[in-house]
Amino acid sequence: MTAFRAALGSLMLVPFAAAAAAPPINVEAVYPEAHALYMDLHRHPELSGHEERTAANLAARLRALGFQVTEHIGGAGIVAILANGAGPKVMLRTELDALPVEEKTGLPYASREPNVMHACGHDLHMAALVATAAIMAGSKSAWHGTLMLVGQPAEETVSGAQKMIDDGLFKRFARPDVGIALHVTNDYAAGQVAITPGVESTNSDNLSITVFGRGGHGAYPQTTVDPIVLASRIVLDFQTIVSREVRPGATAIITVGALHAGTVGNVIPDQAVMRLTVRTYEPDVRRHVLEAIARIAQADAQAAGAPRAPLIELQDAADAVYNDPGLAQRLRAALERSLGKEHVVSGTPVMSSEDYSRFVIAGVPSLYMQLGGADPQELARAKAAGTSLPSNHSPLFAPDVDPSLHTAISTEVAALRYLFANTKS
Repeated sequence: MTAFRAALGSLMLVPFAAAAAAPPINVEAVYPEAHALYMDLHRHPELSGHEERTAANLAARLRALGFQVTEHIGGAGIVAILANGAGPKVMLRTELDALPVEEKTGLPYASREPNVMHACGHDLHMAALVATAAIMAGSKSAWHGTLMLVGQPAEETVSGAQKMIDDGLFKRFARPDVGIALHVTNDYAAGQVAITPGVESTNSDNLSITVFGRGGHGAYPQTTVDPIVLASRIVLDFQTIVSREVRPGATAIITVGALHAGTVGNVIPDQAVMRLTVRTYEPDVRRHVLEAIARIAQADAQAAGAPRAPLIELQDAADAVYNDPGLAQRLRAALERSLGKEHVVSGTPVMSSEDYSRFVIAGVPSLYMQLGGADPQELARAKAAGTSLPSNHSPLFAPDVDPSLHTAISTEVAALRYLFANTKS
């Protein structure tokens, strides 16, 4: 986080009173179109790296609002700029991509794309961003500076942010003074926004491990080295890393989400492939867990007499998102004034990951917020019963759209107006 803290030193904030005279946020004027956009995006999701229709849709709408739009940055990424006199440059980011999930919500506006779904709420984020853009473009007297909207592809593969940076995002358009983003979740009731100072989400490391054996007839296992048995042993031994090697109080998760091997019941295959995700908060814990995974996989393979050591490959990785505590506190006060204190709650770090961290590491001081998406009554019933509502990435994930989208728009406009009035460029 060194680069982030260095960048934060240039972020100068003045008392909130400077923005107190801003006009009311008229969400209702833009809401019907925002809702229609949400429905359209939900029906037509696109996977990471294939967000052509989605990006073109947003680009056309933002151009119509008067933004200068550049497309195809780091793939399907878009950048929309609205210059409004002298002042700071503030970034608002949304994701464009969906997930390879078959929707099972039964909603009338469910995905029409086979095995593709906006199971993480990016459709709601996009609809909110366009509506926020419309309010900002229509109320230029309430703020001054440059608004930079970023539509980022491939967030679900935690690769799109870096691709946009590598394609010159902060050179072609100059680096913003500050940035914001939000993410809808069923962890909070619709109508709420949660702010977490400090670490907001985890480091994420996704690995592929190929275990090599010696195949043969299922009736003669003594002539083989069974990679399925070996992979199963490795999966179980991985769990001792968290229970016996990570210090109490530290957080680490190792989840093996896929294990592929063999084709029929009477043939022992030559190899097995497992895919796993590792989630941690602290750099030393992250390093130790990854080293322990390699150590255990190699030791178990040697103990089984495997013909060669496992092949361990890092598929993708993301760093933890860090919210500066001071910035979080000041923006919380601003949102409490705009939304009401009862709608702004204290969040806790989540175990999901986000490549928005790449923008923070690149020197954009930011606040990343969690947006409530759960029907309040359903959430209360679930908590009383000790159960959980469908989480992000579930085929049943469906935010309570109207209050969630209203709150997202109000939150983004209020945060942007505050930052334009209280950030020194």
